[in-house]
Amino acid sequence: MATTVLLGPQRFMTTAGSTLRALEVQGPVATITAGWEEREDQDDELNQVLDGRGRNLRLYHRMFDVLDKDDGFAAAALAFRDRHDELQSFYRLRLDIAMQGVYAVQRRTSAHGTGAVALADAVEAVRRLDEWYSARLKDLYRELDAQTSAAESEVISWHRGELAGMLADSAALVITGGHVGTLLRALRLFALPIGEDLPVIAWSAGAMALTDKVVLFHDHAPQGSHEAEVYDRGLGRVPAVIALPHARRRLRLDDRSRCAVLARRFPHHRLVLLDDGTSVVFDGGGPRPGAEGGHAAYGALPHGVRVLTSDGVVQEVLAP
Repeated sequence: MATTVLLGPQRFMTTAGSTLRALEVQGPVATITAGWEEREDQDDELNQVLDGRGRNLRLYHRMFDVLDKDDGFAAAALAFRDRHDELQSFYRLRLDIAMQGVYAVQRRTSAHGTGAVALADAVEAVRRLDEWYSARLKDLYRELDAQTSAAESEVISWHRGELAGMLADSAALVITGGHVGTLLRALRLFALPIGEDLPVIAWSAGAMALTDKVVLFHDHAPQGSHEAEVYDRGLGRVPAVIALPHARRRLRLDDRSRCAVLARRFPHHRLVLLDDGTSVVFDGGGPRPGAEGGHAAYGALPHGVRVLTSDGVVQEVLAP
């Protein structure tokens, strides 16, 4: 497996160029900026950072080309969106109630040790709710796939063929941030054949898309704080990791109790903080799931990586 690098946000501290040069790869670099949506083509600055080697795959524009030309797919995608929106609304309603229960139990004093057991059970209830949502979403994808055959769509097949050729000629792949939902939809539609021998650099939404579980979070959103929620599955290139971009700006890292609940909801994943200047280099594909669904040993993550522990503290991974 080639190197995969998850970077911190690139707005205030640009490290993508130096990271690419450190990989010592030669040739064009495929770029995916679909998360920027209608600004997808405004990639001059990115291309400069990549020493003029960038070749934008233009997945966002390709996605709309498919929607314009394939009526059957467009209808199925619209129906999927509506059903997904409804699923999310019920999930969020239940999640908010469940999390209020967790915090209420967490605040209650316990004289005889019942509190810890009650809290563990309350968190387990939230975990089951997260799993319920993921299972229902998987069903929706299964139904979407049954309704639309990408292999039978001439326009989808054409784009997939061209993209496969572009990737085959590329020395590396760069995936930027932006709207993670749009990015995931584009990646899923075109089923990019990202080979194991192709180095990949990603940040923000791009980093989230490389994991196997995408979790949305924002404790300081303009419209107010909301609970972290499972959103979708990613490409799974970096398994057993939940990427948390902009962690310092978006999480109440000083609220240990709240952070502990977040980490305990995902016991089989490491919650990796991706702040400005962060660079997480996975040689060999990153941590792999361990026995009984657990993640690999702690040392599977590169040393120096900052993670959120089940105690609610930020901790650096130490060298073995």
